[in-house]
Amino acid sequence: MSGLLITGTSSDAGKSLVVTGLCRALARRGLSVAPYKAQNMSNHSMVCHDGSEIGRAQYLQAQAAGVEATSAMNPVLLKPGSDRRAHVVVRGRPAGELMAGEYATGRAHLAQAAFAAYEELATEHDLVVCEGAGSPAEINLRAGDYVNLGLAQRFSLPTVLVGDIDRGGVLAALYGTWALVSDEDRPLLAAYVINKFRGDASVLEPGLAEITRRTGMPSLGVLPWLQEVWLDSEDSLSMGAWGDAEDGVPADRRLSVAVVRLPRTSNGTDVDALAAEPGVDVRVTVDADAVREADLVVLPGSRATASDLAWLRRTGLADVVLERAARGAPVLGICGGYQMLLDEIVDDGVEGGVLRCDEGATKGGETTSAASVPGLGLLPGRVVFHEDKVLARPSGSWRGHGVEGYEIHHGVVAPSGGEDFPGGHAVGAVRGSIWHGTLECDAYRRALLDDVAATTGARWSAAPGATPFAARREGMIDILADALETHVDVDAVIAIAKEGR
Repeated sequence: MSGLLITGTSSDAGKSLVVTGLCRALARRGLSVAPYKAQNMSNHSMVCHDGSEIGRAQYLQAQAAGVEATSAMNPVLLKPGSDRRAHVVVRGRPAGELMAGEYATGRAHLAQAAFAAYEELATEHDLVVCEGAGSPAEINLRAGDYVNLGLAQRFSLPTVLVGDIDRGGVLAALYGTWALVSDEDRPLLAAYVINKFRGDASVLEPGLAEITRRTGMPSLGVLPWLQEVWLDSEDSLSMGAWGDAEDGVPADRRLSVAVVRLPRTSNGTDVDALAAEPGVDVRVTVDADAVREADLVVLPGSRATASDLAWLRRTGLADVVLERAARGAPVLGICGGYQMLLDEIVDDGVEGGVLRCDEGATKGGETTSAASVPGLGLLPGRVVFHEDKVLARPSGSWRGHGVEGYEIHHGVVAPSGGEDFPGGHAVGAVRGSIWHGTLECDAYRRALLDDVAATTGARWSAAPGATPFAARREGMIDILADALETHVDVDAVIAIAKEGR
């Protein structure tokens, strides 16, 4: 075998889910499997052990496959900094910017890097399970495509379509995708899978039979809605979805967490571990009352720190955070959120720097980097943005508990007071850390939540014998693989991959 492409009728149809489940199911059968996504557009990323940066979804898929995550698995990562500009990461390292007008025509060099990475994986593994992006029916982008059918054509990859029935119109989406792609691309569409079905799947059979009759694509199965499965998300809309409202903890012993949904949230997966903790209710919100009343407020990472800080001020949420700090209510800032809590945010003038924001100076009709932006002033110190990007896997301790995380940032923080805190510093109940991922450390997370509960008077306490977060994630992957084995013809998937070669 060589490779197989899993693509979808739309974004969020379930491509990542199917690829993750397949990686685990095929690895169980003794195959050497590698995940691959030629280009990912997401501000949610992870640092591999070799120091390279890739999308969170591909990192998780590597875990599912039982292999070390590498930059080849996500050779091109686009991190949106605004609606018209994305920062480019190639093979795990910063590689400039891509403007909106260049998306369809300015990516030839990125395609070359993506194709080389696929070839690298294909020589090292039995099967490369590729994930597409968006929809292959985006015919306006087909000429420059190297992540959907452009990739499939290059390497003769059979392609499986995933359709999301939960959003409605899945049969039309499947047929419309098949009908819209070119005559040259259509033979690559080998089969399809229905995702997120609730109810009796037999009611779908007449419709599936008709889709197969019209397109020639067989159905490989119908995946049910999997309430207990939530993959590391690629966008901020999915933050905090690990929670279980029926975890058995009574209402008077619960802890509330409000996560501010910033316009350019980055690595919002940081809060997943909070949502997974029994008795902790996480709400991702822009509601001022929710931010005011929560036991803990989290300012998450941001891909545009100063711009998101300006938004925080415009909405009045900055005032709410300041009011919380004044009365000693807990606030936690992570990476960009931490930077906002400082006295000052400074850009060294690097063109395209993260600090470029709505309030930047105007010169020659173009927005340039502002020299300095005042922060919220809750933590003493400042952050200076430099051209060099920090990618690291640090570790430390807090109150006797080990803490590990990862760093992805341009800004370097210089504290000028306060107490030490893992990856940052603190003043009273206001804490900040440049490290992502620390909340996945169970003992540290529970100690931090214990401190929040003591500060606010909440009666929450860690549930005895609660499943560690890493074990929950691993169990989620197994549940997903089991669902694929039960509801999808995995043998047919393998046969399609073999025939494609």
